[in-house]
Amino acid sequence: MKASLFTCLSLLLVSPAVFADDDPAPTLAEVSYGPHAADVLDFWQAEGDGPRPLLVYIHGGGWRGGDKKRSPATFVPFLERGISYAAVNYRLSGEAPLPAPVHDAVRAIQFLRSKAKEWNINPDRIALTGGSAGACTSMWILLHDDLADPNADDPVLRESTRVTAAAVTAGQTSIDPKVIEGWLGPNVLKHAMIWTSVGADSMDAALEHYDQYRDLYHEFSPINHMDGDDPPLFMTYGNDMTLPSKNAGHGIHHPVYGVKMKEKADEVGEECYLLIPGVSKSDPYADANEFLFDKLLAP
Repeated sequence: MKASLFTCLSLLLVSPAVFADDDPAPTLAEVSYGPHAADVLDFWQAEGDGPRPLLVYIHGGGWRGGDKKRSPATFVPFLERGISYAAVNYRLSGEAPLPAPVHDAVRAIQFLRSKAKEWNINPDRIALTGGSAGACTSMWILLHDDLADPNADDPVLRESTRVTAAAVTAGQTSIDPKVIEGWLGPNVLKHAMIWTSVGADSMDAALEHYDQYRDLYHEFSPINHMDGDDPPLFMTYGNDMTLPSKNAGHGIHHPVYGVKMKEKADEVGEECYLLIPGVSKSDPYADANEFLFDKLLAP
């Protein structure tokens, strides 16, 4: 039986550990990391000797919705291994379309790195995770050249944006309608993420004025930034390989996104793992947790 996308999403970063009745509260909650009201994060500090690795969660929701709130099952396994955890909110596309949602998350990484001494973070061991649009953002940050500005007046912006690894689920490796329609068929273009992300009123408007949005679509498609000199990536998808995609929801989370990224990774020599239950294994890692533990706890 094929695993549903919901099942795939729920399995990512989940541990069988038993938790207390009360959710572990963040060490620091609703911390402002930027100039906008939405720019807040929660931080759970792990115990251990020396600076701790950090896993940063970027939420999904098509850049149109969603929130940083987390289930203990997603972060306690990391705290138990001595890995600190942060969960990030950012401006949504209804308030500010691209580049705002992604660039806010970038600033969150820079802010966390600026707090390395104060929050006992190892700045050389920071990884990313997220689902759907959060996966897209995570992959973009992972694969993009360093966005640090050494001449910035704001000291946060001088910090590096490079990270150690990313483990994501159901992420869009391209958001360019001219590309993904060819990969997945026309139903993917029914998902509002594709036009709201660039500030268009409809898919018809986005296509009619494609030249206006072309650069945004190209820039914020992570696959365009993979060049063989990037940190390792682990991707998980549901296993409904049906083509063309059956509807908007199936199309926007389709495993073909991962197949295309894996093909490019193999072509350029990038360390990349693709887990599609019953379709593609991710040896030597059974799941995203194993991958993240290995990368974050490496000597």
